[in-house]
Amino acid sequence: MRTRLSVLTAIATCLAATTTATATTAQSTVDVSTAAQLQAALAGATPGQTIRLAAGVYRGAFATTRPGTASAPITLTGPADAVLVNDGPSGTAPSCPAPTPGWDPGYGLWLYGAPHWNLTGFTVRESKKGIVADNSHHTTISGVSVHHVDEEAVHFRRSSADSVLQDSTITDTGLVQPGYGEGVYIGSANSNWACHGNSGGVDRSDRVRVLGNRIGPNVAAEPVDVKEGTFDGVIRGNTFDGRGISGQNSADSWIDVKGVRYTIEDNTGTFTPPGTFANGYETHNPATTPSFANGCGNVWRGNRSDLGGVGQYAIKITSTSKCAGLPNVVHASNTVTGATVGLTNVPVTP
Repeated sequence: MRTRLSVLTAIATCLAATTTATATTAQSTVDVSTAAQLQAALAGATPGQTIRLAAGVYRGAFATTRPGTASAPITLTGPADAVLVNDGPSGTAPSCPAPTPGWDPGYGLWLYGAPHWNLTGFTVRESKKGIVADNSHHTTISGVSVHHVDEEAVHFRRSSADSVLQDSTITDTGLVQPGYGEGVYIGSANSNWACHGNSGGVDRSDRVRVLGNRIGPNVAAEPVDVKEGTFDGVIRGNTFDGRGISGQNSADSWIDVKGVRYTIEDNTGTFTPPGTFANGYETHNPATTPSFANGCGNVWRGNRSDLGGVGQYAIKITSTSKCAGLPNVVHASNTVTGATVGLTNVPVTP
C-alpha cells in the first residue's frame, strides 16, 4: 500500500510535470503583430517553435539565420492578410549576399543558413525579391502568395535542397527588371557559383519540388527557371498563365530546364497576349565546370499546353547530341492546342 508521503510525492511530481509542459507549450508559439516583434521572433527562433502572424502589414527587413531540425522544424504562419513588405534595399552590399550589419537586400523574407523551416499562409509583396532561401535545405513553403515584386518571387539558392513550394500563388513579378522576374528560381546560373556554389563550387539546390501552384499572369520571366547543376526535382500539377512574359533575357517559355533528371508532369499551361512566347517548355545545355549533363535526362508526361496560336512547340528540346547518354523523354500523354508547329521536336515515347 502506498504511504501518504509517497502519494504526496507523486502528486507533486505530476504538478511539476504539468507546469513544465504548460511552460513549454507557452514558449512553443510566439504571437507577433508588429514588424519589431517579427524581427525579434526571427532572430530568436528555436527548433519546434511556431511564429504566428496577426493580420496586418509588416514593413521592414525580415531575415533569420536560426535553423530548425528534421524532428522539430520552425514554422512561420499567418493568414493571407498578414503581409510582409520590404521597402529596401539600403546600405552597402557585400560582394556576395550574406546578412551584413547596415545592409538590407530588400528581400521580403530571407532564410540564410536556416534549414527546416515551414512557411505557410501569409503574403509577400512590394519587395525587391519575394522569399529567398540560401543554404536552407528542407524549406517548405505552402499556401503563400507572392506578388508585385521587383525581381523573382521565390528563390531556392545556395544548395537549398529537398525543399518544397506548394499550393501557392505567384503573380506580377519583374516589375523593375523584367528579365529577372522569375516565378520560381531553382539554383543559380553558373556565372554566380562563385557566390552561391557552396557544394563543391556548385549551387546544388537539388530535389526541389514545385507542386500545385498557380503562377502567372504577369510573371515577366519564366514561371519556373531550373538552373544548371541542379538535379532530380519535380514540377507537378501547377497552372501556368503566360500572359505578360516579357521576352527579356531569353524569357519566352513557362519553364526553362537546364537541370538534370527533372520530372515535369500534369501541369496546365496557357498563353494569350500580351507577351513574348516561343515554346511552352524548353531545355538548354550550358557548359559548366565541373561538367554536368545540363538540360538532359528530364521527363515530361501528362502536361496540357495551349500555346494560343503563338508558340511553336509545347516542348522544345534544344539539343539531342549533348544528351545522347541521358536523353530527354517526352511521353505521348502530353497534349497541345494552339501550336504553330506541334507537340515537340523529338520522337514521342509511348
